[in-house]
Amino acid sequence: MAFPRFDPRQQQRGYQIRVNHRIRVPEVRVIAADGSMLGVLQTHEALRMALEQGLDLVEVNPKAEPPVCKILDFGKYKYEEKKKQAQARRNQAVVQIKEVKLRPKTDDHDINFKVNAARRFLEAGHKVKFTVRFRGREITHPEKAHEQLDVILKQLEDIANVETRPMMEARAMSVIVAPKPAIMQRVAQQRAALEKARQLAEKEGRAMPPEPPSEELPEDDDDDDDDDDGDEEGSSTNSN
Repeated sequence: MAFPRFDPRQQQRGYQIRVNHRIRVPEVRVIAADGSMLGVLQTHEALRMALEQGLDLVEVNPKAEPPVCKILDFGKYKYEEKKKQAQARRNQAVVQIKEVKLRPKTDDHDINFKVNAARRFLEAGHKVKFTVRFRGREITHPEKAHEQLDVILKQLEDIANVETRPMMEARAMSVIVAPKPAIMQRVAQQRAALEKARQLAEKEGRAMPPEPPSEELPEDDDDDDDDDDGDEEGSSTNSN
């Protein structure tokens, strides 16, 4: 028994809105351009009415029985739909996880710098993952890493909740913190205000307000992979 050949384009195409002559059913329920209900009509009659008004017959609910169509300007309809989708994406709260890397011997000054950076990430609505990486024999004494993370969590407890307790991951110890609900509410309000300003600028023909810059921590030279690192006494460790 022969099977039909697989065509990957069929999966990529997806659902497409049927317009005008692409509507093949014999009758449809029609909504006029002003929103009034015209009832069930023969499809060719509904199409004739749309064309007489210089508009299109657009299928808006193909699953109804019979399918629901509306008389409208399809070009304008597509433009408005794209605007709605873009606005929905801008309003969507996209939470990223920003990683802050440490070493057991990171000094207090660098820890304070990274805590301040983590605070900015949290205030922007992102989660933060603190990772303490071990080298050589440092992994046999994780107490220092626990102490570092405890100090960090204490400094951020006013704006962050601990999402995962400190845990070992291979040659690293990590903990994840998330912004408190009050912070997320403030971020949502800021996004709404930015979107309102964007819409006003578009309406008035002005330049759009710029998106807030995304801050990132510089990569630390001291945070490279541990494969070739020895301990402080000069002995080497093997990595499986």
